[in-house]
Amino acid sequence: MATKYNFRLIVPAALFGMVLSVPAFAQEMAPANPNANAAAPASEDMNAPAGQQMRAAGREMKGAGEDTAAAAKDTFHGTERAVKDTTITAEVKSALKSDSQVGSSEIHVKTSGGVVTLKGNVPSPDMAARAAQIAQQKEGVKSVDNRLMVANSARTD
Repeated sequence: MATKYNFRLIVPAALFGMVLSVPAFAQEMAPANPNANAAAPASEDMNAPAGQQMRAAGREMKGAGEDTAAAAKDTFHGTERAVKDTTITAEVKSALKSDSQVGSSEIHVKTSGGVVTLKGNVPSPDMAARAAQIAQQKEGVKSVDNRLMVANSARTD
């Protein structure tokens, strides 16, 4: 008796499931609407079959995910570059302060994209050249923009 009861329950449930799946197959195989806008993507064309709309939506989601990943990667690389620039600036400042010839000068150091910019006043062209040389020797420095000005220290007593 239990077998008959299971059979009577399973067959109608299976038939009901097949009946519900028929519209999905019918939409998938339906011919395209000749009046639909051919330029519109399937996700925007409300007359497109559901399967096409789902695939188009999936492609759009994938594109959005790729754009988000690219933005995160750009942000990471931008942050990484900023950390490297800060490290270079600190190393150049430290090297300038510890140098016996340049250490007493007020030299401002800024780094952007590996390019070190030196600004300030120094007493001689040799000191300006020495400061640029010290900066150029630091790891990660691509180039040095030497904007140091030679201040005339002649006194008029």
